Amino acid sequence: MNAFGTWHHGLVAEWWAEFNTDGPEIDYFGRFVERAQPALDAGCGTGRLLVPWLRAGYDVDGADVSADMIAHCAARARAEGFEPTLLVQALHELDPPRRYRTVVACGVLGIGTTRAQDQEGLDRIRACLEPGGTLLVDNEVPYSNPRRLALWAKKGRGELPAPWPESGTRKRAANGAEYGLRSRVVSVDPLDQSEILELRAEKWVDGDLVASEDRTISLRSLFRDEIVMMLERAGFAEVEVRGGYDDDEPTADHAFLVYLART
Repeated sequence: MNAFGTWHHGLVAEWWAEFNTDGPEIDYFGRFVERAQPALDAGCGTGRLLVPWLRAGYDVDGADVSADMIAHCAARARAEGFEPTLLVQALHELDPPRRYRTVVACGVLGIGTTRAQDQEGLDRIRACLEPGGTLLVDNEVPYSNPRRLALWAKKGRGELPAPWPESGTRKRAANGAEYGLRSRVVSVDPLDQSEILELRAEKWVDGDLVASEDRTISLRSLFRDEIVMMLERAGFAEVEVRGGYDDDEPTADHAFLVYLART
């Protein structure tokens, strides 16, 4: 299965900028950034992590594959008086102007990429870290969603593409506009451990539908030992796995794992 890129553009980027602004990752990864700067938020999106870190006084740059997301991130930072270095670069194209003591890659590994690009992304992060630097990368485990996991089986794949749901998530923005998101699974390739999803984003102003966009994304499921081997292949000398965002020992019940990889 080939990568279809990401859906983080246009209306989806507007949604992210308006509604995706919190989460435990901000403080969890921020503790590491505070201790070792400068830092890079690799996959910074609209600034969910980066802007709070700037507000805390951290020396941090950002990079993201989506120019739309970067534009929203820049506007949000500028509104608070910051002018961070922001790069429109995918992980596998990462070429920042300086090296870092900490790189955070939150919610980006395996999204919109080929397997070779995933490895190249880790290689490039390793190259932009100073000696003794640390990469922190999180990843959702493949078995966290039983409904999606069932689609890996032959019976589940035979029911794809799934129909569009009649309704999805709809929210009102601060300016009064309303945004809606609906998604469906198009196909699954168990051999590649990947799936293709479609997202329909809509926008209403004063009750009138003013914009609608359909976008596609590829997602690759990666298992714990697979990611550890990829990090070791990239040249990281020490890799530690933690469960969730609480520094717990990883268990089969954790939906997210965090990888600390040191040069």
